[in-house]
Amino acid sequence: MIKIGIDLGGTKIEGIALSEAGEELFRERVPTPADDYLAIMRCIIELVLDMEQTLNQSGSVGVGTPGAVSPASGLLKNSNTVCMNGKPVYEDLKRLLGREIRIANDANCFALSEAIDGAGAGAEVVFGVIVGTGTGAGVVVRSHSLQGPNAIAGEWGHNPLPWPQDQERPGPLCYCGKSGCIETWLSGPGLSRDYLEKSGEALDAKQIVERATAGDEKAESCLQYYEDRMARGLAHVINILDPDVIVLGGGMGNIKRLYSNVPRRWEEYVFSDRVDTKLVPPKFGDSSGVRGAAWLWND
Repeated sequence: MIKIGIDLGGTKIEGIALSEAGEELFRERVPTPADDYLAIMRCIIELVLDMEQTLNQSGSVGVGTPGAVSPASGLLKNSNTVCMNGKPVYEDLKRLLGREIRIANDANCFALSEAIDGAGAGAEVVFGVIVGTGTGAGVVVRSHSLQGPNAIAGEWGHNPLPWPQDQERPGPLCYCGKSGCIETWLSGPGLSRDYLEKSGEALDAKQIVERATAGDEKAESCLQYYEDRMARGLAHVINILDPDVIVLGGGMGNIKRLYSNVPRRWEEYVFSDRVDTKLVPPKFGDSSGVRGAAWLWND
């Protein structure tokens, strides 16, 4: 039986079919209908049926979504595709497809993909981080994605920045209603805000890295603060979870210097005489989310 994964994004819905060994058999992307829940449901169903008809095989179906299905209500919560919030996504998809499905947060799917056959393959504990316009994460233990009784396992971005300096208190306001969340510091917009405050100039993360490489002192200072904040944030994870591997995805994961500079800095904060946790880029990049959705049936 093939393994079908669906990755529901804000601008596109991607489908993939994998063999039992993880070989990619089929892939397709369609635009996400804007603010139309029923149209989104139809797109997902059509993608699944199209892949099965093309390959002439039925498959298991896993779906990665922004946000998570609430164990209390069975409705989707915390999705940035806001028309999905408060909707019975899991039950609707199961009914429309006429079969059992599995559904998980997109960061959990990213982490699962990288743990199964990606950059963390073979590791017992993998922490997968997505840092882009927001900050999310997932936890995988022995190739099994942890969900938790509240469906928030890995919600690292909505914890406070550890060991804050005086100038970092109380921290920027987060959309969740709190101040100083890790997401407000480590997301791409967080780095841009920091540079704007220091220089008066609005640049995106890529431009800031380019300025730093060219010798811009303010850009370099912002990046060094960013690296220290990421080191503090990940040191908390290491102190609690002690993962073998941390996989850094999302747009900010493209900053190559992070993979050497952050581990050097986190040694100051981790409660150990030596830190063997590895910080690595993802093997499958943007494809990890959809692959991880397919791997939700791995167990």
